[in-house]
Amino acid sequence: MLKTRARYQLGQVVRHRKHPFRGVVFDVDPEFSNTNDWYEAIPEDSRPRKDQPFYHLLAENDESYYVAYVSEQNLVADYSGEPVRHPDLEEFFGGFQDGQYEMYVQFN
Repeated sequence: MLKTRARYQLGQVVRHRKHPFRGVVFDVDPEFSNTNDWYEAIPEDSRPRKDQPFYHLLAENDESYYVAYVSEQNLVADYSGEPVRHPDLEEFFGGFQDGQYEMYVQFN
């Protein structure tokens, strides 16, 4: 069995490598755990491997806020020090310090 270790942690601010959005990690799947329809909607030449961590993000871009599901290979850490302004942040996180959100809710 292959064991995978997530590169990014809950509360960390990350940025997409190719698309202009950033977000806060609020959950991690050790490998792909979304629908096949979702996966097949991605152009074949851009589909990420399924055997890597996938991150649930409270995401934002210049136009909107949303929840994104992104493979680890498509993320980089965001070192801007700027907070994310997603309206659902307070449901999961407390303060923002040193580029990291503090967990507000403990998950099992």
